[in-house]
Amino acid sequence: MHPAYLAAGLIFAVLLVSAGLRSTPGVLMLPLEEAFGWSRSTVSFAAGVGILFYGLTGPFAAALMQGLGVRRVVLGALALMAAATLASTLMREPWQYVATWGVAAGIGSGALAMTLAATVVNRWFVARRSLMMGLLTAATATGNLIFLPVLALLAEDGGWRRAAAATGLVALALIPLVWRFLPERPSDRGLAPLGAPDGHVEPTAPAGSVLSLAFGALFRAARTRTFWLLFTGFFICGLTTNGLVGTHLIALCADQGMAQVQAAGLLAMMGVFDLAGTTASGWLTDRYDPRRLLAIYYTLRGLALVALPFSDFSLMALGLFAVFFGLDWIATVPPTARLATEAFGLREGPIVFGWIAAGHQAGAATAAITAGMMRAAQGRYLEAFVLAGLTALIAAAASLMIRRSVVAAAS
Repeated sequence: MHPAYLAAGLIFAVLLVSAGLRSTPGVLMLPLEEAFGWSRSTVSFAAGVGILFYGLTGPFAAALMQGLGVRRVVLGALALMAAATLASTLMREPWQYVATWGVAAGIGSGALAMTLAATVVNRWFVARRSLMMGLLTAATATGNLIFLPVLALLAEDGGWRRAAAATGLVALALIPLVWRFLPERPSDRGLAPLGAPDGHVEPTAPAGSVLSLAFGALFRAARTRTFWLLFTGFFICGLTTNGLVGTHLIALCADQGMAQVQAAGLLAMMGVFDLAGTTASGWLTDRYDPRRLLAIYYTLRGLALVALPFSDFSLMALGLFAVFFGLDWIATVPPTARLATEAFGLREGPIVFGWIAAGHQAGAATAAITAGMMRAAQGRYLEAFVLAGLTALIAAAASLMIRRSVVAAAS
C-alpha cells in the first residue's frame, strides 16, 4: 500500500479528535451555565474566542509545516490541546474558560484543521486530490458523530469536567501514534506522490521565516479578486455552520423543550450525512466546475436555515433538517481548496487556503458571539437563524463571480 494512505489515515484520526474538541463547547454551554451561573453571552464569548484563534492559527501553522515539518507541528498541537482541556477541569472563573478553551485549545486545534488536510493532500496526492480532501475534511463530521453523544452523556447531571477530561485524554493518546507512524514526505520513502507522472519534481519548500511566509502569501493573494471572493464565501460558511448551528443548535432545541442528549444526537446525525456529503463533494469537484458547486451548496444551506425557526421542531422536521443540512455542512471545503490551489499553486496554496479558512472561523466566531447576545437580549434565536440564511445567498452569488486561473503546478 502506498504510504500516502497511511499518512491520510493518521491525519484523519488527528482531524477527528480536533473536531471533537471544537464541538465540545456546544455541549458544555448549558452545564457551565448551571454549574457557575454564567450567562449565555459569557459562555458564547469563550466559544467565539476559541473559534477565532482556531481560524487565525491556520495560515501560520501551514507556513510552519513548510519548515519545521508536518509531524512536529501535529505533535505540538496535540500536546497543547491535551494540556488546555485537562487544565480546564480546575477552572472557577470565566477568564479561565476563555484562556483554556478559547485561546490555548483554539490555537492547538487550529493547527490541526483544514490547512493540515490541504498540506498533506497536496504533498502526498496527485490523483484523487479533491476526493482525498473531501475524505479528510469529513473527519470533522465523524468527530462530531463519535464525540458529541458521548460528551453530552458525560456532561449531563453536572459532569462537565468528565467531558473536558475525556477530550484531553484522547488527544494525549494520539501523540505516540503520530510520533511513530506519520511519514513526513513521499521522498523520505523514496517515492513520488500517489498518481504523480514520470519525472515528477517535488516543489521546494519556500525560504523565509514563518511570519514572512504567512504574510507574504497573504499580501500576494490579497491583490487578487479570487482571494476576496473565496474569503467572503468561507466567512459566511463558518458563520452558518460552526458558529451558529454547531454552537447554538443544542441550546435552540433546549428552548423548544428537547433534552440535551437528544439535541446532541441531532448534531451527530448531521455528522453521519456530512461524512457522505463532503466525500461526494470531493468526487464531484474532480469532475465539475467548483464555482457552481459552491453556489448550489450555499443556496440550499440558506434556505434550510431560514426554514428551521418556523418549523414545529417535531422529530420529523428536525430529522429532515439534519439530513439536508448535514449533507451540505462542509461540502464547501473541497471546491474551495481546489480553487485556492488552482489560483495560488501547490507551494503557497495551502498557506493562502489557511487565510481563507481564517475567514471561515472569523465568521464562525461572529455568529457564536452575536447569536448568544441576540438570544440573551431577545429570548429567542429566530432573527439569528434568518439573517444567517440570507447571508448564505450572498455567498452563493460571490462563488459565481470567481474567475478560474490555473497556475503552474510546481509554483
